Amino acid sequence: MSDYPHGDVRQWQRDRLGMFIHWGVYSMIAKQEWCMQRDKMTLDQYQFLIDHFDPDLFDPAEWARLAKAAGMKYVIFTTKHHDGFCMWDSKFTDYKITNTPFKRDVLREIVDAFRAEGLKIGLYYSISDWTHPDFLITEGSNHVAYQLQSKEEAEKLNEGRDMARYCQYMRDQVTELLTEFGEIIELWFDVSGKICPELCESEAMLKLVRSLQPNIILNNRLALPGSEDILTPENYLRDADCVDAAGQHRPWEGCHTLSASWCYNKDERSYSKTPLRCLEILITQTSLNGNTLLNIGPTSRGYVCNEERGKLELIAHWMKYNSRSIYGCGAAPKDIPPPPNDCRYTYNPELNRLYIHFMRWPSIAQLALHGLAGRIKYAQTLHDGAWVQIIETPPAVTNENLNPRFPEGAACLRLMSEPEDMPFPVIECFLD
Repeated sequence: MSDYPHGDVRQWQRDRLGMFIHWGVYSMIAKQEWCMQRDKMTLDQYQFLIDHFDPDLFDPAEWARLAKAAGMKYVIFTTKHHDGFCMWDSKFTDYKITNTPFKRDVLREIVDAFRAEGLKIGLYYSISDWTHPDFLITEGSNHVAYQLQSKEEAEKLNEGRDMARYCQYMRDQVTELLTEFGEIIELWFDVSGKICPELCESEAMLKLVRSLQPNIILNNRLALPGSEDILTPENYLRDADCVDAAGQHRPWEGCHTLSASWCYNKDERSYSKTPLRCLEILITQTSLNGNTLLNIGPTSRGYVCNEERGKLELIAHWMKYNSRSIYGCGAAPKDIPPPPNDCRYTYNPELNRLYIHFMRWPSIAQLALHGLAGRIKYAQTLHDGAWVQIIETPPAVTNENLNPRFPEGAACLRLMSEPEDMPFPVIECFLD
């Protein structure tokens, strides 16, 4: 067990659902947020984009309304991605949003708009910086415009660069973010390439962050094992809880794109998630004790595209009726056997209620819940509050159960027809 101080994750875990926002100059390429590096753009070519970045349809209040309607409780916004461009009026660089034709402090407006809707604020900050003159270029680096083949090439390019000066720049900017924008519940550091904690002075960064906002939640991307509050599986759906070597739960937050990329992507649809898949991610991660961070990538004019808006609207519809099965919930108690096929369990320990999520409605009118005989005092379909009859297993008259639909030791629910307008319907069980 480390001696690092830690933030308070209790309310964050009850909230369960947040919005990630990847937005910056890279949205003009409308392909992916790594376009600067992957398309081998020069600094001048990228500056050409900056000189024309003018998101005239930017409406953070609308973004906040979409997030709130979808049941999201917090937001994580990309203040600086790997391109080094800052989306707030930082005093420590000219490479920022207020030096574009748009001129406005985007971060300030987003913070104010989301807080007005009651959402908590988290911030993303990239440790990598492809454009800062002091950020070191390493062999195998993802640094812009450089495809290095040897250590000697890197050493030549690094002449005059000073990583200690860059680390001070990072700390100065993080100080701005944690002192000028009110309470920040989560700081989402990101890295790329071969970056070590000593090179990035991660210990000094950690000390600074904890001195400014002691209860803030930190992810595991400072590369200081034991300092993190949460783990961050990215764009894949786990099949089990995150645990330590002793098998104890580790708080985690699975982050997922709604579409093909983290930023706006106008063409690539083949890998885009369906609306139902996005909802399945939320349900499954909650059932495994995880938080869910769903990402939008607004266009360069500042609006959320129809594809992502449609997914948020489906989640909003479902959460309006079923959010009780998400907020404050996690995995079912260990003494409850696994759920039936095509179902997920979530459990609220404060209410002592078990929620059955149907990923596919059963083909027969009964559902057997193993190990729950005598433990359910009332059940209802959550979206409409319709009573669900509980059929207790009759005692077997021989050593064989004569009716396999009612297995011994199970509580059985008599189901009505599948709801027509509710994907992944939920049954709420009040436990004794």
